[in-house]
Amino acid sequence: MRLRGRKGIRESLEEQKDLVILNPADYKGKWSELFGNDRPIHVEFGMGKGQFISQMSYRNKEVNYIGIDMYDELVRRASDKARSAWEPEGVETPPNLKLALANIEDILDVFEKGEVERIYLNFSDPWPKSKHARRRLTHPRFLDKYKEVLNSLGQIHFKTDSETLFEFSLNSFADYGLQMTNISLNLHRDGINEEHVMTEYEQKFMGKGMNIHRVEVIIGEQALAEYNATRLKKYRLTESTGKQEQEQN
Repeated sequence: MRLRGRKGIRESLEEQKDLVILNPADYKGKWSELFGNDRPIHVEFGMGKGQFISQMSYRNKEVNYIGIDMYDELVRRASDKARSAWEPEGVETPPNLKLALANIEDILDVFEKGEVERIYLNFSDPWPKSKHARRRLTHPRFLDKYKEVLNSLGQIHFKTDSETLFEFSLNSFADYGLQMTNISLNLHRDGINEEHVMTEYEQKFMGKGMNIHRVEVIIGEQALAEYNATRLKKYRLTESTGKQEQEQN
């Protein structure tokens, strides 16, 4: 994928030090210090034009967000979206959002172990050819990286329009031994789900009548314990029943 942007893109990004991080590896283990607080850090890998991460930062001011993409032009467009999202508050620079220029392959150089609480993967490139499976962002080699940077409350939230990628991802998560929940084969079956912030791609695919697939993947030990406790109540199971199920698995 190549993007042709306007001249002076890099200069524009360099002038936005309040929002854009061009050398994110400099902040490995220091992101909370950069934000000036210890709030949870949620990261979107492959943020595209930035609509999702910008709206999430505006809706959830108690969370720190980082949007990552490897293309200068997309980071520039995302910076415009980010500032526009906060205009209703009269705020020029979102206080809980940073946009970083980085390749997802290098995230272990960007984040310290356990530094991130949630990862968003929205409409990632499906890489449909089998020979390119290793490039898919839900391939086990990426899951290794995600597990390293996620903390005890760590989760992955994944959305795609690609049925093939979704099937591959569910199998990848299962083979990796991860707990999945809130699986949806058609997220907006009953109309637009207002609880979920939509990306630009999502709006486009919805307009074409395409189904949006979504799943939440629980990774952190504390998150898994909380999920199991909720699951017992949800299905009216006893703790002994839950233990029996775990032993059988």
